This record gives sequence, C-alpha cells and structure tokens, in this order.
Amino acid sequence: MRAGPSLRSADFRREREEAWRELATLVDHAEKGGMRSLGAARLARFPVLYRAALSSLSVARSISLDRNLILYLESLCTRAYVLMYGTRQGVAGTAGRFLGRTFPSAVRRFRRHLAVAAAFLLLGLLAGYVLTVRDLDRFYAFVPEGLAGGRDPSATTEFLRNALYSGPDEKSWLVLFASFLFTHNSQIGILAFALGFLAGIPVFLLLFTNGLSLGAMAALYAERGLSLDFWGWVLPHGVTELTAVAICGAAGLALGQSLVFPGRHRRLDNLARTGREAGALVIGSLALFFTAGVIEGIFRQTVMDVAVRYGLALAAAVLLALWLSRSGRRAGP
Repeated sequence: MRAGPSLRSADFRREREEAWRELATLVDHAEKGGMRSLGAARLARFPVLYRAALSSLSVARSISLDRNLILYLESLCTRAYVLMYGTRQGVAGTAGRFLGRTFPSAVRRFRRHLAVAAAFLLLGLLAGYVLTVRDLDRFYAFVPEGLAGGRDPSATTEFLRNALYSGPDEKSWLVLFASFLFTHNSQIGILAFALGFLAGIPVFLLLFTNGLSLGAMAALYAERGLSLDFWGWVLPHGVTELTAVAICGAAGLALGQSLVFPGRHRRLDNLARTGREAGALVIGSLALFFTAGVIEGIFRQTVMDVAVRYGLALAAAVLLALWLSRSGRRAGP
C-alpha cells in the first residue's frame, strides 16, 4: 500500500513528462531571446504545451501526488505564464512608453489645470516686472538674497552683464552645478504637487511668487538695457523648466479640485484616483527638470553667443509643444 502513491506519481510523470520537457526547453529559450526567437512553429506549440502543463498541475493537486512534482509543475507553469502574458519591455521600453505616450496624454488630460497654473506663473512674472520697474527697491522683497547672488540694484551694469556671460572653468564643476539645479528645481515641482493636498490654494501662491522673482530680475536687467541678454540667458533652460513647474502646479491644482469638489465620489476615493493620474505629471516633469538642469548648468555656461541661445530656446519650445500635443495620440489605450 505504501508504494501506491509513488507508483501512481511515476505513472503520471511517465505519461506526460515528454510534453513538460518540451515546454521547459521552449521556456528556457524564450527567457533568453524572447518569445519571437521561438519561430512560428514552436510559438504555435507553446500555448498547447502550456495548457497541457496546467491540466497536469490541476490533476496532480487533486489527487495529491508527489510534492516535488507539484512544485516543479507550478514553477514551469509560472514561467510559461509570465512569457505568454507578462510585459517584457525592460527599463528602456517602459521609460520610452511612459515618455512617448503616458506623460503627454496626462498633460493633455489636465490641460485646463495646466492653463490655470501657467496663467498664475505668468501673472506673477508680469506683476514682479511692473512693480519693480516702478520702484527698484521692491526687487529686494521679490528676490531672495541667495537667489540674487549679488545681482541686485546695487550691482554695476558691468557686473550684471558679466553674470550672464561668465562660466566656471572646470567642466567637473559644471556637472555638479547641473546636478544641483536639477535637485533644486525638482524640489520646487514636487512641493507644488504636494501642496495640492491643502485644497490647492498654496499652489497658486507658489506659482505666483516664482513668477514674481523672475519678473523682478527681468525688470532689473531691463532698467540697465540688458533685456535681450537677460532673456537669452533665461530662455534656453527656462522654456523647459517653467513648463515643468507649471505642469507640477497643474498636478497640485488637480489634487486640490478633487478634494474640494469630489462630485459623486467620496473625497478620499476621488483624491486617490486623481493622485494616481496626476502623479504621472510629476514623474514626467522630472525628465524636464533634468533637461533644464543640463542646459542651465552646462550649455548656458559654455555658449556665450546670444543668437545661439535664442536658437536653442526656440528649438526647445517647438519640440516641447509638438511632444506634449501630438505624442501618443494614435496609440491605443
């Protein structure tokens, strides 16, 4: 009687083992080279063998066969399942799909929030410019001392101009500077998103005050006759950076709206749903902040020709507009 289960397990294995080995061979090959590497004939054979292995596993469990046999079949079926139904794009494929489809689609999904965020950023810029032009002393109220870096109304025109065209000598320092800028700008963007949990109201203030600082700085350089030089200095990285800030602000506003106006959903459920969707905006914005950091920390510090700087700013604006407005439109859901 003790030999009964062992004999039954051996008979079961002997009748089906050839098919299991064939499936295991296909699985090993596909794990190394992908499903397409199997060829048409073996690819058609794969699901047949997979279903047969599933059936064997079901029978083995129902009649309590050898535990090692059940573990073997479970492992084989799991590996086959991942190959048949799992996504095997890799990091590069996943990132490409996100940047080429998910992120642009999310930007278009929240385009109204983006328009509001951009409007407050622009409103702050205009207010800072007008108020500072009328009274340069207001510059100190709008631009923190650390951000100004000595570029304030007390500086000479020559000093202000040199700040736009001087760059560090060491290339290694440029890389560190770009890294610092990426970290700093990303923190601002993430803060704009996080403030959405406070009903979105602080997001408006953050966007407006960021615009105030830029507007005040622009007014200072305009007063010294350096507007063309200043905007040539700002726009190469500013097009990407300010767009990223506005997108993060849009994500924060979307969170605030979902909290204040939940509609037919419960507030927490609505907040969770919107948070998942708006979170894609923040993740995608990190790529924009990284690009802006590279431009600001490396390109802008090494290229001194104003025409080239404006050319890069125009190219960045066109490519950014095309990417966010067109990319992923023809892709399926």
